[in-house]
Amino acid sequence: MTGEIVERVKSIALPLFTELELELVDVEFRREASGWILRLYLDKPGGVTLGDCQQVSEELSDLLDVENFIDHPYTLEVSSPGLNRPLRLESDFLRFVGQRARVSTSQAIAGQRRFLGILKGYEDGHVSLEREDGTVVLIPYALISKARLDPIL
Repeated sequence: MTGEIVERVKSIALPLFTELELELVDVEFRREASGWILRLYLDKPGGVTLGDCQQVSEELSDLLDVENFIDHPYTLEVSSPGLNRPLRLESDFLRFVGQRARVSTSQAIAGQRRFLGILKGYEDGHVSLEREDGTVVLIPYALISKARLDPIL
């Protein structure tokens, strides 16, 4: 059921995000200690502002109220993806070339399922990642189960 809600929220939110020239990075709908949370992460070149989050929250809240398909109380949260931004789309691996990332795969590649390194690019269905020892690993995009930026602070 939560997957259906996430997909429906995405279909409602995407036109709004397009209109506001924002990127919808991710949608989560999950039960937490405080109750059900509908959380949307947004981004744009140069970073999002508090005003962006507020505008999306207000306009999306109105749209969700009209659709009224979530049958229990929830809290809507809208925020930036933060420093550890998830990398989901092929274009994300190009956009963040030169930045450090953590990548997990669903199957082992040369005996390894977790990788840390500098994104070198994306080409022909593979993400290129330079590890700390200078070696470059090509990770099939189809095998990536999770990927996030991992900046050094």
